[in-house]
Amino acid sequence: MPTSAPSFGILTAQQHVEYRDVLNVWLEADAIPEIEHAWLFDHLMPIGGDPNGPIFEGWTLLSALAAETERLRIGLLVTSNRFRPPAMLAKIATTVDIISDGRLDFGIGAGSRPNPPEARREYPAHGLPFHDVAHAVGSLAEACVVIKRLWTEESPFDFDGEYVQLTGAMQNPKPVQRQHPPLLVAGRSAAVLRIVAEHADIWNIPGGDIDDVIARSALLDRYCAEIGRDPASITRSIHVPVSYEEAERTRDAIGQVVDAGFGHIVLGLPAPYPVGVAHWVADELIGTFAHAQA
Repeated sequence: MPTSAPSFGILTAQQHVEYRDVLNVWLEADAIPEIEHAWLFDHLMPIGGDPNGPIFEGWTLLSALAAETERLRIGLLVTSNRFRPPAMLAKIATTVDIISDGRLDFGIGAGSRPNPPEARREYPAHGLPFHDVAHAVGSLAEACVVIKRLWTEESPFDFDGEYVQLTGAMQNPKPVQRQHPPLLVAGRSAAVLRIVAEHADIWNIPGGDIDDVIARSALLDRYCAEIGRDPASITRSIHVPVSYEEAERTRDAIGQVVDAGFGHIVLGLPAPYPVGVAHWVADELIGTFAHAQA
């Protein structure tokens, strides 16, 4: 069990919804202290339902929601590193951190995912290359280095990496949060977990079999030990899908991941969102769980 009470948030994947649908849920959640963070995802085309249905770009929508909310920690779970060059991404994230007055949790992952198959089509549809796994992971590691340097260094610098090359890189203004917004790196592969150990403040795993989740967390502990980092310095985060019809099953899943040491729980809300869904989450999931732990 974590030494402190877990934090709970919601994820509203912005596909097959209207802007007002998402905004209403976030505004409701912003007024509920039990919900501490809120997330969007990062896809350019739907990955479920009608493949030609509506979907909003994540960072643009996050910026709008940052301006409308006051309390929630906010972020994308998670940004695809392959959609935007890292220096541009650092500038986008800084803008959102400033708009939100320092409430951004910066989530990033390797991207270039081959599954679900619907995600693969995003790349040719937007003129983006679909790189192999080695390229995706290697460029993620370099992106983490570059983005943190842009957020913290006061003088222009050059960067000559295998995947990223910058000349005279500089960012002004800097993020509100110092030294920089918390860095959440998501993934479950061994290669990504090594990046987590080196760079992340928060590690997110997108759910899955609980035994595998526990094994991946133990592997991260090992990688931290290899580089002399305290594993406890990395918050363990996990996505838990919500079932409105089977709340007890969702509560059981929350209990399992908390028992496994995960203290940052992101509850995935399927659309369409019921009226008052944030209050339902607080009462039926978070509140019930907290009462059971008391």
